Amino acid sequence: MSDTPSARFRARWPESSSRPVATPLQPSVVYASSDPDALDRQYEGQEAGYTYAREGHPNADVLAGLIDRMEGATNGVVVSSGMAAVTLALLAVLKAGDHVIGADQLYGRSLRLMNEELPRLGMKTTLVDPTDVTAVEAAMRPETRMILIETVSNPTLRVADVEGIVALAAKHGVLVAIDNTFVTPLGMRPFDLGADIVIHSVTKLLAGHSDATLGYVAAKDADIAERMAVLAATMGMTPSPFDCWLAERGVYSFDLRFERTTATAAKLARVLASTHGVARVLYPTQSDHPDHNRAIALLGDNGGHMVSFELVGGRAATNAFVKAATDLNFAPTLGDVATTISHPATSSHRALSDEGRAALGISQGFLRISVGCEPADALCEAFTRAIATAVAES
Repeated sequence: MSDTPSARFRARWPESSSRPVATPLQPSVVYASSDPDALDRQYEGQEAGYTYAREGHPNADVLAGLIDRMEGATNGVVVSSGMAAVTLALLAVLKAGDHVIGADQLYGRSLRLMNEELPRLGMKTTLVDPTDVTAVEAAMRPETRMILIETVSNPTLRVADVEGIVALAAKHGVLVAIDNTFVTPLGMRPFDLGADIVIHSVTKLLAGHSDATLGYVAAKDADIAERMAVLAATMGMTPSPFDCWLAERGVYSFDLRFERTTATAAKLARVLASTHGVARVLYPTQSDHPDHNRAIALLGDNGGHMVSFELVGGRAATNAFVKAATDLNFAPTLGDVATTISHPATSSHRALSDEGRAALGISQGFLRISVGCEPADALCEAFTRAIATAVAES
């Protein structure tokens, strides 16, 4: 190697006649171009290449491509979190004076975005029951631009009337954005049913290991997709290359984890339904679920990996149950390889009033389970044992 300043200070990637099996992690913030003309060609789309990591990097593109193939998309954008994906979908389309209809049982931070942040920016919002297409139609206005729903709501597991809402939106020339985090592409692909925008919190089941915080959003329309990509770079929604690299690893085992956790969740829901001390159980494909028929039509036998239930005895029973469930993680997350339990009243939906939570069916005894990959029998036994303790102590 020549002993020149450039040779001493510029690292060279080792040459190899073979290639890595695992995707290399590329943490570089900036990329060098050969000259200004080459940089022009990159920015003008004449040549492929990277410039500055806020505008895109290889690990994000690899991950986006994997999720694109699962969702039947071609232009997905990976961003820094699930909420960044929700925000990007809204802000890339809406402007001051526009109206957006949202499901009234969205994730807590999505509700806060609808109730507080969008109105602050001059956008009008209305929350309605996504299981009732008549209510959605009643909320329509001339300035309505978008309807935002979750396929299955967090945490009450209500199943939206996706087909009815998509048909209604098409009639009025309104976009439909669907957060498909709970259902995942293996449960349902929103684009196949006519949705315009698909959103994921990749942090959850797609990545699946509670070690990467990421979001994903894709649009059917190429112009909207381009606006989302530009806005993500402008607003600094850049995902970490390391998180993208970790999530890619998770995606490769996603189908196996989906199959295992879905089967276990269905069994746990049946066990909880017959357990003394449990007031009610919510699982989409269970026969007593309020949206059972729609769930079967939309999801088939795939009820998903989420189960919610309510304990008799309220907050006291909840505290006793969580303390007794020593083999389970009490944590406000979902999609991990291990089962986690969350209490929406003190986590995702704590910003709502008692009345607001009650209207959604979220009591102090309401718990949400993200079922993991543990043996099903052992998991069911851990729950029944902890519930028995809670009943005895509360």
